[in-house]
Amino acid sequence: QVALVESGGGLVQAGGSLRLSCAASGRTFSNYAMGWFRQAPGKEREFAAAISWGGGRTYYADSVKGRFTISRDNAKSTVYLQMNSLKPEDTAVYYCAARSGGIYSRLSVQYDYWGQGTQVTVSS
Repeated sequence: QVALVESGGGLVQAGGSLRLSCAASGRTFSNYAMGWFRQAPGKEREFAAAISWGGGRTYYADSVKGRFTISRDNAKSTVYLQMNSLKPEDTAVYYCAARSGGIYSRLSVQYDYWGQGTQVTVSS
């Protein structure tokens, strides 16, 4: 079992930045690929970014590529999402997720554990 707790969300103006953190506890963090997903009101949950177990490979949705950066610190069992140049359409609840086996994926059904989410609101 892996427990995930997100933090760092909040209200920011368009063009601003936020850094989300996701702290993991339980099984060996480095055994898992990690992903960030988001869900806006009235919309389905969508993929944002993912990172392999060692951090050597990252993968982004086209909508965030060049603006968001995913990273991880296995010594701290934490994954981060640095979000720059935020837009109102980035407003959503952001979830981190862990996938067994270490290979990243953009498919939410392939993730085994989920955090409770953190709200990000970008004002225009």
